[in-house]
Amino acid sequence: MNIIPFEELPTSPLIVDAVYESSHDGLLAGEPLSKLLPGLGNMGGFRSSGRGEDKNLVVLFSTGEDKDWPDTLDLNTGQFVYFGDNKTPGHELHTTQKGGNKILRRVFELLHGCAEERAKVPPFLIFKKFATDHGSRSVQFKGIAVPGYQGLSATEDLVAVWKTSNAQRFQNYRSVFTVLDVATLSRAWISDILAGNGNTANAPAAWDRWIFDGHYTPLKSEPTTITRSETEQLPDTPLTNSILKSVWAHFDHLNEAEKKRRAFIFERFAARIFQMQDQRVVLDEITRGVVDGGRDAFGRYLLGLAQDPIYAEFSLEAKCYSPGYGKQKLNRVGVKEVSRLISRIRHRQFGVLVTTSVVHKQAYQEVREDRHPIIFISGRDIAEILIRAGFNTPQAVTTFLETEFPTEIDDE
Repeated sequence: MNIIPFEELPTSPLIVDAVYESSHDGLLAGEPLSKLLPGLGNMGGFRSSGRGEDKNLVVLFSTGEDKDWPDTLDLNTGQFVYFGDNKTPGHELHTTQKGGNKILRRVFELLHGCAEERAKVPPFLIFKKFATDHGSRSVQFKGIAVPGYQGLSATEDLVAVWKTSNAQRFQNYRSVFTVLDVATLSRAWISDILAGNGNTANAPAAWDRWIFDGHYTPLKSEPTTITRSETEQLPDTPLTNSILKSVWAHFDHLNEAEKKRRAFIFERFAARIFQMQDQRVVLDEITRGVVDGGRDAFGRYLLGLAQDPIYAEFSLEAKCYSPGYGKQKLNRVGVKEVSRLISRIRHRQFGVLVTTSVVHKQAYQEVREDRHPIIFISGRDIAEILIRAGFNTPQAVTTFLETEFPTEIDDE
């Protein structure tokens, strides 16, 4: 990990995935962004440099902890989704304290204009919270971004979405950016930007190409490992941990007969989770163990055009295994269970395995090395899918489960 000490921030270049430390005392005055980029504020998700509607520079800062507005960076594609700053009821979409939504509206208007208008778009620098042992306010630089993404239309890259809070409805922006293939921003170009002219000889080639012809060169990164570790399959934040706990509490039971009954209900939930993850999933049937031939559910995945579709069939298995809460041990999905699913997949089909736990390292490796078409959805994935679907508190998850997947037996 490349960690830049607080004392070096004023002269440091910006390096993708480098961590820029805050002062050791944890005070707001020692926040690193205002030292890295003089003239920026030291608070808020939107931090801009420059007067008027056309800014010199905009920083998009994300804590990664906002359960209602989860900003996401897809490292495989370079697509970054960022939510605006109208996050509470009582305000019009564009009347926010920092003016972040006005900035979004302006740059996406410029995006869909000519090259002269694109030249007015400021560089967007993405940072995320990354506390270190010596700096609780430290940040990590994730890259330079421009508005839009290749293939998205003007009706898709900036969308006003409705939310409800305390029975009051309000709107906020969901914006889509592309992180450009630029590994390092030189200090010389940063100085040019802050002075009001980012289109100089110091600008990176990917930036120039986007400004002049609108071509996106995204920063794509393929994972170096073919499997996820157990740590990567389990919740990594207090929120995802509490969400998975709520799921496990709903389906777990000490009585073995009751546990088996709830396991069948979990199969329906697992199928719904896969459908939540991708709108192209079509569920055909949730099967019963005595007649399923080894499958808990099966369906189709839509490919191609909606007017002329083709489908890839899939089989799904659900494993309601212990994620290791309380006194219970972590119960891993092993080679035997995965082999069972593989044996049920016919030609031109793929498999889906959904578990509240993790897939054992050996089983995971064998699937990936032998190129079996299996999708693994583990405990962390379940929590993150629920959060993206709006079930972002334990109470919301519990209500959803009790309503859609009740475990109580109706005595009538």
